[in-house]
Amino acid sequence: MFPAADYPNLLVGLHVSDDAAVYKISDEVAIIQTLDFFTPIVDDPYTYGAIAAANALSDIYAMGGQVILALNIACFPAELAPHTITEIFRGAGEKVREAGGAVAGGHTIDDPEPKFGMAVMGVAHPEHITTKAAARPGDILLLTKPIGVGIITTAAKSDAAAPEHLQAAIASMLQLNRIGAQLTPLGLKAMTDITGFSLLGHASEMAEHSQVCLHIHSGQVPLLPGAREYAEGWLFPGGSKRNADYFGQRVQASPHVSEELLMLFYTPETSGGLLIAVPPAKLAEVETLLCAARQAHWRIGEVETGTGIIVD
Repeated sequence: MFPAADYPNLLVGLHVSDDAAVYKISDEVAIIQTLDFFTPIVDDPYTYGAIAAANALSDIYAMGGQVILALNIACFPAELAPHTITEIFRGAGEKVREAGGAVAGGHTIDDPEPKFGMAVMGVAHPEHITTKAAARPGDILLLTKPIGVGIITTAAKSDAAAPEHLQAAIASMLQLNRIGAQLTPLGLKAMTDITGFSLLGHASEMAEHSQVCLHIHSGQVPLLPGAREYAEGWLFPGGSKRNADYFGQRVQASPHVSEELLMLFYTPETSGGLLIAVPPAKLAEVETLLCAARQAHWRIGEVETGTGIIVD
């Protein structure tokens, strides 16, 4: 890896890993660059494309940026019906259009297992970038989407999910996190999105990069309908245990937090919500903006001195 000092305009890169890379091109403009792709998590190709796009776009919003441009990343079996591929691209393209961006091409290869996602470029003012490294003791933790997408889609793969639960999960995944770009002019500095590393994994990253402790109140964390039921049935994907094994040493859980609820907090999410650390002096202004934008949000904890994660 090349030394960070060799690239003074690389504001966020491998040396300070975050949701996306950020490169300053002028005193007024920084480019935000990210990519993400995954195998299908729903059966409908249009919906799959739209969810994959929303998930990729989310990293731009988590850094406080506006979406500008996207490129498709596509790996499809040679025998996959052309109509199916067209619908995946259409779903993704319409989601990018909703974000105010443009799809300008991409690359496709043959692959026995379908995969799709996007490389996305966004922009922001260099002084309005949000990162995982700026949470401070006293900040209030807000979450903008309920938890539970991962376990519900896993249950759906074995036909164990109620249709209404799956539809609620899909609606959550399709919702853009564009509110992130609207919050940065208020002076917020610490934000991340909840995706594959789970609520506790991404919270752990914020705690580590910010050198603080994140205190999460389990009873205040919103759950999608059905999520607790499937957790009690232990219908977790393999990623839940991997996240628990990797991040568990950084998490101190109260004895009254059930094993299944804690594992739900370790379960990967797709196109999850934003986790935002808000200074108390800005909380009223931030919540006023969120309400005006009709953006759901929940207070799930606070930032304290110390290290790691406390869940009570």
